[in-house]
Amino acid sequence: MVYEYIGVIIGFVVVIPLLLFFLQRLLRPAIAIKKVADDILVHGVGLASTLDAVDALVTTEYLSAAAKVTAPRYVTAVGKVLAL
Repeated sequence: MVYEYIGVIIGFVVVIPLLLFFLQRLLRPAIAIKKVADDILVHGVGLASTLDAVDALVTTEYLSAAAKVTAPRYVTAVGKVLAL
């Protein structure tokens, strides 16, 4: 009976603080990783919203190619009008 009490006392005095120490050493990096992961998530969502205009690049490329063809004709026509 006395040995059981000694075991319980050793458990409370030695084992439980040791477990709490190791738990703290485990949780501190895990919390730091969670903060970094949350930061990555916030910035990733912000970056994804800026990429919505990528689909419009195809249209922009098509229109700029068309402008390269028609702009010289427009400038020539305006030059003829202004020369009058």
